[in-house]
Amino acid sequence: MTMHDANVKAETNATPAGGNGGARLKFDVPFFNIQEIFGDLAEQGAARAKANLEQMKAASEEITDAFREACATNATRAADYGTKVIEISKINTSSTLEFLSQLADARSFADVVNLSTTHSRRTFEMASGHNRELWDLAQKVATETAEPIKKSFNRVLHRAA
Repeated sequence: MTMHDANVKAETNATPAGGNGGARLKFDVPFFNIQEIFGDLAEQGAARAKANLEQMKAASEEITDAFREACATNATRAADYGTKVIEISKINTSSTLEFLSQLADARSFADVVNLSTTHSRRTFEMASGHNRELWDLAQKVATETAEPIKKSFNRVLHRAA
């Protein structure tokens, strides 16, 4: 009898084993060849698993490269941001020292008020411009850092679909 037969059945022997009215019955069950039944399925599963593993490895390497690129970009842009902060500090320090020098030369209270008003307005305008520059740089850092990661994930997900 083979696995492909439509009527596979197990027959029981109604006589007790050992003939002592005993507790055990003897069963005659056909032997199934597990290798024959599941061999092809196991080979196909192993091949599929290997292919999936290779895909995951390639995707992992691509994402790792994207993270490496993002980190390098982030480091460069963070250095640019730090350089800009130092430039702004230098400008603000020079402006403050110039203002103090002008205050030292002031001859009257009206000159002090006029110098203070002019310096405050100029400082506010410069701070607004500097804040705008820093904001633009921060956005550039975020965008340029995230872009390679986003592209990589999109490529990997597109291939997986």
